[in-house]
Amino acid sequence: MFVGATLLISSSAVAATEEALPEETISQESAVKPTTTVETLTLQALPEVTSLTQSVLASDLPLVADASDASTGYTVKLSNSTTSNSTTSNSTTSNSTISNSTISNSASDSVTSYGDEETAEDDLMGPVTGVSQLSGQTVEDDSMEQVTNVSQLRDISPGDWAYEALRSLVERYGCIAGYPNATFRGNRALTRYEFAAGLNSCLNQIERLLGGVTGDFITREDLESLQRLIQEFETELATLGARVDNLEGRVAFLEDHQFSTTTKLKGEVIFALADAFGGDADDVQTVFHNRTRLNFLTSFTGKDMLQTRLQAGDAPTLITGAGGELAGTQEGRFTYDGPSGNDVIIDILRYKFPLGDKVTVQLLANRALHHYYVDTVNPFFEGRAGGSNAITRFAERNPIYRIGPFGAGAALAIKPIKDVRIDLGYISNTASNPQEGQGLFNGNFSAIAQLVYGSDFKVGFTYIRGYENNGAGRPRLILGGTGTALANLNPTALGNATSLGTVDFDTARVESNSFGVETSLRLTPNIVLNGWAGYTDAELIGLGDAEIWNFAAGIAFPDLGKKGNLAGIFGGAAPTLRGLDLDNGNSNFDNDFAYQVSAFYKYKVNNNISVTPGVVWLLNPNQSSDNDDVVIGTLRTTFTF
Repeated sequence: MFVGATLLISSSAVAATEEALPEETISQESAVKPTTTVETLTLQALPEVTSLTQSVLASDLPLVADASDASTGYTVKLSNSTTSNSTTSNSTTSNSTISNSTISNSASDSVTSYGDEETAEDDLMGPVTGVSQLSGQTVEDDSMEQVTNVSQLRDISPGDWAYEALRSLVERYGCIAGYPNATFRGNRALTRYEFAAGLNSCLNQIERLLGGVTGDFITREDLESLQRLIQEFETELATLGARVDNLEGRVAFLEDHQFSTTTKLKGEVIFALADAFGGDADDVQTVFHNRTRLNFLTSFTGKDMLQTRLQAGDAPTLITGAGGELAGTQEGRFTYDGPSGNDVIIDILRYKFPLGDKVTVQLLANRALHHYYVDTVNPFFEGRAGGSNAITRFAERNPIYRIGPFGAGAALAIKPIKDVRIDLGYISNTASNPQEGQGLFNGNFSAIAQLVYGSDFKVGFTYIRGYENNGAGRPRLILGGTGTALANLNPTALGNATSLGTVDFDTARVESNSFGVETSLRLTPNIVLNGWAGYTDAELIGLGDAEIWNFAAGIAFPDLGKKGNLAGIFGGAAPTLRGLDLDNGNSNFDNDFAYQVSAFYKYKVNNNISVTPGVVWLLNPNQSSDNDDVVIGTLRTTFTF
């Protein structure tokens, strides 16, 4: 028996050294047969390694004097240096050495993945530390020829001596945990680096056993196997530490140089061909439009969102400037038109956050409109002026949502019970102007209150109160690019329709009350019916009252042809001035409903590209049945990323 044998294994990783470990030579001085179990271990404390990349220098490890058994002449010596065989006159003493080199300790001493394509999962069943506990996989002998040099292997297979040696260590010392489903997957070949990771884990486990002797003993056979494994895989063990160091360095670099940990970019680019035909629209030329939007979406808590949107484009309105019987009309406008010159602007700047479980608050800094934050109850046509849904502004939503110029403001969305939503909002385009009669509450504003109920069948009731004192010559009631010239209370159109003349309307202030009812019915997953009606009572302060009506209905076919496609047909009366009661003077104008019908089919080329041909038919343009019908055609291509 060995008495007083001293064993020392460093807790740092085994480095690739140029010196080869000596083959063990054993000689006996007596006839006593050596045993293979060390009963008593005299140990010295090792430096603690607590980091994956911490290294321990050879100088940090204590040297331990040889311990030999006088009766056998055997010496087991483990030190921080390579020890050569020594020869005496009486016997040859074998020195079993495990050198202090560069195996990195890991945060966990269990290897949880072996296969190239396997992913470590949460250990819901607890670690499996003995091979006998593992189920579902068996280790089979591959009957391969014996390999005398493991370094020649590309992979380590279950039939190799190194594999079986490590397997034995795993079973004895519990140094590798199985997968969460209690399988070891030991019938799969390992790469040399995967094998080295397992060996590293076993070294760490045996070091702990040696460092805290509590009745656990390491056999000599295991130490010999461990020594040979270390010698054969010293390059891979060293590389493991280098790879981890490199990976940690790359992660640190990414953390230091990435744009933001909380901001995502979502972009949209629209290319479109368009032309118009019929009546005065025959003078319109074929055009190519473009518009780009870049949305930067930032979250600070995971539940909030700061949206910053940049926009640039060159897409002048198609028929508004055609003149003649189409002068001033906003009918047939595309969802994306308006910007020109490709000038970059901050189009939206808003912040949304929850207030408890039932309330969401939005703060809007500029260019806000009500449809940015309310449910417009027009699914599949509503696209927030984007390039993936309806092709015209009128088909997107009830035009009363657009009342009021772009502005800043705030909004609340309240969901008191299931399928019920209440929206409250206030915006003003004079919010930043400190002059008298301007500001947040004394200048232009538009306020909304809305109640929506339902899911597959949904109905909404909308009220909007507005006040506008727009610049001289501008429309007195802004309907966001929809409706006839008279419906927008265009000063020139009003002057031509009354005995008052244009001058009286150029600077008129307008107070308005608008009411809307919106509905949507999802008949099947692929058929949706939508519709609405809207009415606006507008007071031209000091001049008279105007009544403006609109209504529409549409049918959408999502996923028509394949998933992601969308077809839609929409028709109705765009905002039309139906009545004008002047305090002084009289009026004489056509009040025929200005009908508009549109159809489109969006074909999804792939996840990022769609192509949408569409057509728009205007009947009674500028609310006169005497005017020729107009047909507008477009081919829109949308890129999203």
